[in-house]
Amino acid sequence: MATTSKLPAAAAARRAALLALDLKANDVMLLDLKGVTDMTDFFVVASGTSDTHVRAVAEHVIAELKKEGVSVHHVEGLTQGRWALLDFVDFVVHVFHPTLRTFYQLERLWSDAREVPLDQTAGAGAPAPQGAP
Repeated sequence: MATTSKLPAAAAARRAALLALDLKANDVMLLDLKGVTDMTDFFVVASGTSDTHVRAVAEHVIAELKKEGVSVHHVEGLTQGRWALLDFVDFVVHVFHPTLRTFYQLERLWSDAREVPLDQTAGAGAPAPQGAP
């Protein structure tokens, strides 16, 4: 998929995952959907600990990526804080309340996708390792 941002899709999706980790999101996963679906290239899946935490993580990802020229195309569920969906076209960020993440099990639904390892010690400000998305 073509991206209009300053970052390639893989780098922007990885950045979104690390930004979620920076705000202490739980169980953050980056799924590579290329070859699995034409809908998008990557999913970032994360859990907040409460409605407020879900909103805070989602707002943080939106604000920080915007500073880098990556704008969100569509947002759903932000005000409720149960499941925030951030559509950046080339990648989609899902921030769930734990009960909804367990219920919907996106990881199981998209089990054909490859999980991209995240260096969780690097933090969002660190550059991606060589060869990493």
